[in-house]
Amino acid sequence: MKTKIILTLLLIPLLVKAQMVSFNDFFDDKTMRIDYFHIGDSSTEIITIDFIYKYGTWAGSTKHLIDNFNNGAYYYKIYDLNSENLIYSKGFDSYFKEYQMTDEASKGIKRTFHESAIIPYPKNKIKFVIEKRGKKNILNEVFSTVIDPSDLYIIKDPVIDVSVTAIESYKSGNPHNKVDVVIIGDGYSAGEFKKFEHDLKRFTKVLLAQEPFKKHKDKFNIYGVYKASMDSGIDEPGANVYKNTVLNTTYYTMGSERYILTEENKTLRKLAAHVPYDAILIMVNGSRYGGGGLYDTYCTFVADNQFCDYLLLHEFGHSFAGLADEYYTSETAYNDMYPVGIEPVEPNITRLYDKNNLKWKNVLSHGIEIPTPWEKEEFDKTDFEWQKVRREMNSRIAGMKRNKEPIEKVKATQDEYDIKDRARSQEVDRYLKASKFAGKVGAFEGAGYNAKGMYRSMLDCIMFTKGAKPFCKVCEEHISKVIMHYTE
Repeated sequence: MKTKIILTLLLIPLLVKAQMVSFNDFFDDKTMRIDYFHIGDSSTEIITIDFIYKYGTWAGSTKHLIDNFNNGAYYYKIYDLNSENLIYSKGFDSYFKEYQMTDEASKGIKRTFHESAIIPYPKNKIKFVIEKRGKKNILNEVFSTVIDPSDLYIIKDPVIDVSVTAIESYKSGNPHNKVDVVIIGDGYSAGEFKKFEHDLKRFTKVLLAQEPFKKHKDKFNIYGVYKASMDSGIDEPGANVYKNTVLNTTYYTMGSERYILTEENKTLRKLAAHVPYDAILIMVNGSRYGGGGLYDTYCTFVADNQFCDYLLLHEFGHSFAGLADEYYTSETAYNDMYPVGIEPVEPNITRLYDKNNLKWKNVLSHGIEIPTPWEKEEFDKTDFEWQKVRREMNSRIAGMKRNKEPIEKVKATQDEYDIKDRARSQEVDRYLKASKFAGKVGAFEGAGYNAKGMYRSMLDCIMFTKGAKPFCKVCEEHISKVIMHYTE
């Protein structure tokens, strides 16, 4: 209870100032990109400014300038230097934060990551502040600097790359009151532009066909950005497969064979700058299952897997709305992701320390027991068994690739895995739909990589299991709130 009270008090001044901020008083209708290096290990953290850029029309809202969602491991906050008023803020997650929770970081091995803050272009000097959550989820300042928007060393109007093609895939209006999504291709070679176009149109339809995006489709602009890669495909270090691509996306991020991220942030931001954008999706020209998402940073998904539609929606749930993973049987590469004793900030999972003030109490099913005693034991038994099979088969396929076994043999083994993966997904769907709690909102144990002591709102959701299915009511409601934040 004490932590919740503190968090509420911290939000009160932000809510007041949000009503007072006038875009035209503090900002020009341009974009400022603040590039910086994030350096450290599990216990140290250093931030240094790289370059600052001015370009293009501001894509975000000119009304909602203060982020009151209280989500993300970090916030960047912009203060007007003269008045000291908070005039812009944004919560986000970062690659660096994920690295901090790895065994490598705990051994004191320092690494450097490149990151960017995207803000409307200020008219006057600002104080740029980065805050980070501590062990109790309270935000504390870890970096600040003064930025003068008239500084001669700010790079104005970066040269547009003539080798880049930008496409309007779906356009509904002015960027200021739309969610502007850019889908950037990686691993599409010079001869695969037509495939990129086809994939772009396909996933534009997938996104806008899923609720709550479907009912808000008039609030979206979707763009595609293409730059030819030298090679077709994606790095797969565990299989000793490496490709020369524009963004160098790779499997085996943080040691997870299906986790895909990129460390080419500067290149990513240069490509995205060809269009107005609020959210970045990286569409990877690959077929093996994989993806990843960092809140208010970007997400990745492969274009040609049998679960590619699900991957797009699941990972966009992370990057756009800050939703947590609700599954808990898969292995993760993190230490202490959700500390015991602390309520997670993500809207769709809870430690359930206060049953009477559940995050989603407004949508609870009438008369449902909290926590909700679902058929968990049998689910866990079969799913842990499947996870073991999945790991063994993926390891075998990677080994076959490393040993350069015949393509036909590798494909046959991959096809066998895909069949089993699809069958397991269908089995899970049948099991959960047969439950007496199917479609009900309660508090179901098992979420956020924790089999015990963490709870999700419904039995199933895109953030829980694979396949064609809706977001749960809690996730859908929160996504709608984020959409309105950008578009009202």
